[in-house]
Amino acid sequence: MIRPLDNERCNRGITFKRNKIMRKQINNLMIALVFVSTLGCLVGCVKQEREKSRQAQTAISSTTKEDKETIKQKQLVYLKEHEEEIVDFVKSKSSKVESVQIYWDETQWIDGGNGTPQGGDEVIEIFGTVNQLEDSGWRVDVVFDSDQKMTFSMGYNISIKGDYIE
Repeated sequence: MIRPLDNERCNRGITFKRNKIMRKQINNLMIALVFVSTLGCLVGCVKQEREKSRQAQTAISSTTKEDKETIKQKQLVYLKEHEEEIVDFVKSKSSKVESVQIYWDETQWIDGGNGTPQGGDEVIEIFGTVNQLEDSGWRVDVVFDSDQKMTFSMGYNISIKGDYIE
């Protein structure tokens, strides 16, 4: 026999349904809270690692800069010791060149490009004039290979008053 629902049994059913819905909401809220706190921890960890990385990079880059400056000074000394080779190289490019002047204070170090992500070799650019003429100019590019041998090339042909000479 089916008994008709009385108010008490009816209310218990509604209460049971409300409790079930509230439990689901609480579970969903807990899941969301765990997710947000986990995400917060991850973001915090990433920020800490980035900060550590930046500090390490700063320390390394300052050391690297000092090392690079030391290397540049050693290379410049080496080039000055081989000044005659550079002079002979420039003179060999034109019979009109009688003397060669090198402007060591204008020497530049650049990274050569070769179209790859790694880039090319470091190139040392040496500038100067010929025949004691202020309105003349040339540039020799020097590359050191892995065996520290120098390779010369004319980065800028010899010119006098803006005209190239041969």
